[in-house]
Amino acid sequence: MWPLGYLLGRALGNPPAAGHSLLLDSLESYIAAAVAMFSTIVIRQLKEMGCYELVERLDHGGMGEVWKARHRMLARPVAVKLIRPELLGLKSRVEAAALVGRFHREAQATAVLHSSHTVALHDFGVTSEGTFYYVMELLEGLDLETLVRRFGPVPPERAVHLLVQACDSLAEAHAVGLIHRDVKPANIVACRWGLMWDFVKVLDFGLVKATWSMGDDDRLTSDGLIVGTPGYMAPEAVLGEKGLDVRVDLYGLGCVGYWLLTGERVFVGRTPVEVLMHHVKTPPVPPSERSGREIPRAVEALVLQRLAKEPDGRPPSAEWLAARLAECETAVAWTPARAREWWEVNLPGAPTTAASESRTRTRITSPSPGQS
Repeated sequence: MWPLGYLLGRALGNPPAAGHSLLLDSLESYIAAAVAMFSTIVIRQLKEMGCYELVERLDHGGMGEVWKARHRMLARPVAVKLIRPELLGLKSRVEAAALVGRFHREAQATAVLHSSHTVALHDFGVTSEGTFYYVMELLEGLDLETLVRRFGPVPPERAVHLLVQACDSLAEAHAVGLIHRDVKPANIVACRWGLMWDFVKVLDFGLVKATWSMGDDDRLTSDGLIVGTPGYMAPEAVLGEKGLDVRVDLYGLGCVGYWLLTGERVFVGRTPVEVLMHHVKTPPVPPSERSGREIPRAVEALVLQRLAKEPDGRPPSAEWLAARLAECETAVAWTPARAREWWEVNLPGAPTTAASESRTRTRITSPSPGQS
């Protein structure tokens, strides 16, 4: 309608507009219409598959959208994550083909994970228009990012309870050669699961790194780019070192523990690069000093051990870490009764949480090892 309105105005004697104004004003409406059409097109494509019906959009971020959906033949609701490859910054068909292959390969590997603390992946595919989709279980709860933001730091005994469960998920993934690489509070959900409260589910295994596919042809981390979340990246990942192993996940879990105990990031900065350089160079302030709260020495020591700059200084495995955390003595225990009471008081109607994408997944230029 904008071009028609402009022509009508000119016919009525309005002065002509500048060429660049005509272009920008007319394109704005068309771009908005194209963006609005995305959900409609994807919904039509999914309906054509005859499997899932999208019911309600739960979340959206830089890579796509997450919808509550239902299978046409089953009553149980699921979460469908739609990923737009163009937003990953792919430059060519070769990169797109490599991405499709990687998603297929790693989704199949993820499907073999059986830990009850790993979000269940039900289905995976690519629409005819190139939109990737994952179908996962729908959770009732809060991710740890939201939990701490809304209710503040958790007691040490609750932090231990949550971290031990996350270790169970990561331990199985590591055993089959998968590295999560984006362990952070937003990717760990505390939920109500059956008759259990504060039950942990680790999310976003759709974009893991497989130790058996870490060759030079990995186009998602080539060209001097690193993928992850600056606030939770291990130093060796920041520096772009080859041969990353499971200890990058343990570093991320150390950052998660720090967040749970203090309600603050391990490091903050004016820019993502400044935060990354803190991970490489700056010793972390002990959680008890940062928060001013009493934290058992054993708990704090394990958090700081996970934040060691050198991988050899960290725990050797998620299983080892879970065992040491379980041995930590706290003033009181976090019992099932306490967990249920907390949920009934604070979240009597637990919100639905999608097994969603990490919206702060960042693609930035990696500094050289000696650059500050």
